[in-house]
Parts: sequence; C-alpha cells; structure tokens
Amino acid sequence: MKYEKVQAMTDAELANSLEELRREKLTLKIQSRTGQLEKSARVREVRRDIARVLTEQASRAAKANN
Repeated sequence: MKYEKVQAMTDAELANSLEELRREKLTLKIQSRTGQLEKSARVREVRRDIARVLTEQASRAAKANN
C-alpha cells in the first residue's frame, strides 16, 4: 500500500485497515511458525503498511491538536 493511498483514506477507513492488517500479521505469524508460509516477504509488507497507517493517524492527531 502506497503512502498516497493511506493519505486519501478517511479516519474510519484507516482504523478498519489497521484492524485488518493486524489480523493478517497474526495469521502470517502463525503460518510462519507452523511452516505454512509461502511468501515470507508479505510479513515485511504488512509490518510496513501498519507503520504507514499509524504514522498517518498520528499526523492527523497532531494536526487536530494544533
């Protein structure tokens, strides 16, 4: 997910996306531990996507406080 796409999302969409990404991260972690993970690079992508969403949420919160 590109940062431009994250910026275009509404607050509700960001929260929804974050929840889905965290669920996917958990699933990938379980797959990794059981040896069923096919694309190990996806773990890194999901982790970075979570960071992008959290960064945008923090940025919006900072703007709201100013």
